[in-house]
Amino acid sequence: MVNSSKIPVIAIDGPSASGKGTVARLVAQRLGFHFLDSGALYRLVTLAAIKAGIELDEEAALARLVATLDVRFENDDVFSNQELVTDAIRAEQIGVGASQMAALPAVRTALLARQRAFRQPPGLVADGRDMGSVVFPDAALKIYLTADVEERARRRHKQLIEKGMDDNMTTLLQDIRARDERDRARAVAPLQKSDDASVLDTTRLTIDAAVEQVLARYAVAKRVP
Repeated sequence: MVNSSKIPVIAIDGPSASGKGTVARLVAQRLGFHFLDSGALYRLVTLAAIKAGIELDEEAALARLVATLDVRFENDDVFSNQELVTDAIRAEQIGVGASQMAALPAVRTALLARQRAFRQPPGLVADGRDMGSVVFPDAALKIYLTADVEERARRRHKQLIEKGMDDNMTTLLQDIRARDERDRARAVAPLQKSDDASVLDTTRLTIDAAVEQVLARYAVAKRVP
């Protein structure tokens, strides 16, 4: 039995549309590590709840729903109960619902063990809002990845356009600002930079440059006793 505390974790937290998911996935590929998109888990629960007719404030029912989900990340795709849901969970409606649901303590507790189960050899790169502060407090490297809100709205708009899901930039900007406020203000595991996390501002960085920054910081972290 492998001692999970010996398995290295890179925790990448940050606000919505900061690019942390793409950066985390590419870092995991470069290192040959497993990848956890924790936001996708909340989006999956949201999608499943909508399909099941469960309101997003029915905390106990949502927590029970978590136990029934079969989740798999495969390259760039996400599967739930053998169904490909990569595009479905990226709809803006699902993202807004996931942010609201993530404030529910019972749901976060139910998902905690599911998230920690992704910590497998040879290592894990995890992205989310509380990966370094709550889920993996002993992570070898903690990054707080952020960008200007206008740049995040532009990136999200481009992403939606590429997926054929057009949305209004003004509305997107308002939604992202509202989500930031909701994520920071929630009582349970709010979005915040851990004291031992280093900031990586990607406003003027390409994805490749951001990936290299994370890899360089991890190389340094590995050398620190």
